Amino acid sequence: MRATRSFRLLRATRSFPLLREARSFPLAIRLLLVNQLGVNTGFYLLVPYLALHLSDDLGLSAAVVGMVLGVRNLSQQGLFLIGGSAADRLGARGVIIAGCALRTVGFGLFALGDGLAVLLAASVLSGLAGALFNPAVRAYLALEAGARKAEAFALFNVFATTGALIGPLLGSALLLVDFRTSALTAAGIFAVLTVAQAVVLPARKVEARANSVVADWREVVGNRRFVAFALAMVGLFTLENQLYLLLPDGARRATGWDGAAGLVFLVGTLTNLWLQLRITRALKCRGSRARWISAGVALMGLSFLPPLAVTLYEGAPDGVADAALRAVPVLAGALLLYLGVMIAQPFVMELIPGFGRPELTGTYFGLFYVVSGVAAAVGNTGVGWAMDTGARTGLGWLPWVCCLAFGLASAAAVAWLHRRAALPAPAAPAERAAPAEATA
Repeated sequence: MRATRSFRLLRATRSFPLLREARSFPLAIRLLLVNQLGVNTGFYLLVPYLALHLSDDLGLSAAVVGMVLGVRNLSQQGLFLIGGSAADRLGARGVIIAGCALRTVGFGLFALGDGLAVLLAASVLSGLAGALFNPAVRAYLALEAGARKAEAFALFNVFATTGALIGPLLGSALLLVDFRTSALTAAGIFAVLTVAQAVVLPARKVEARANSVVADWREVVGNRRFVAFALAMVGLFTLENQLYLLLPDGARRATGWDGAAGLVFLVGTLTNLWLQLRITRALKCRGSRARWISAGVALMGLSFLPPLAVTLYEGAPDGVADAALRAVPVLAGALLLYLGVMIAQPFVMELIPGFGRPELTGTYFGLFYVVSGVAAAVGNTGVGWAMDTGARTGLGWLPWVCCLAFGLASAAAVAWLHRRAALPAPAAPAERAAPAEATA
């Protein structure tokens, strides 16, 4: 019977290349992949519907809703550097577990409390949780994967994107019951992840440090090559965030249907599942990492050209067929944007640890995500301003052209850094066996 089950599992694995690739990694990496699937499922199950709950169910004013959401975002984006340093100093495993445990408590408070003090505490805890486990998970993954960082982060991207699709769908279904059920389900997911990591995730020995945390920050911030690279990636994070702002708005305007925004995520998720690993493995052995990062970000910028057709449409679509035809340019842009992310992002994650000492991997990821968070906020504000200005002045093409400029400028900055030999080389293949031996 056991042999039969093993044969069936092997046959199923061969049928799905993603599963086969995931099984080729150590158990710790496999757990982190499943962890990211659960993290995004739990997060997107709750957070997209939080504002609606605060305003409609609890009757809070728009100012208070904005404050609660802003506190959550600030406590996450502003503390990434602390989370990264904690991973370096205390060990990534403990920080990951603590982050998931805090997210469990935070989401549980959203379910059980309706007072402003409780809601603010829930926002702080859930934001702090993200600040802890986001850089810690990536640092652990980078150290454990060795020379296979690109493939590991490609799989990480697939699992994360899948969770981002499952979460809102599950959240919509649970909201048919009530928000409390949705929040408790999200908290339960994080509780299960906390226990799984505590039981399965192996610990790495952390050497004592003679220098202070401030000295570590000074070293990372003083790494001009790394800071320049992080700033060059502003375009990547600004454009990736348009999957939640500009592209859904374009889909709704083109089709006259609010549900058209969901098609953007569906196209991206299916493409990601099918192509992410294939793209990363094909490009890894063809040219430098900087070349593909630059090409991917440039493609992200160019992806905003097809949706320019939205600005030519006048009036509501004439039936379902016309609405579907109008949606094609927007979905084509979304597809190109996802392809650009799939090309660039795994190699970006692969390069970050190479800028400094392995002992500061978490701190480098932490600072990188601080920069990306600020970039996303500033970039979204700029695109939002362009959308408002375009609607007011009749220049509907303005936000799309701004995104094109963001992408091309970011791609040019990466290419310039590559020409200046400012980017690190990836790990050599000879190092591939080291993490598995260390784990064993």
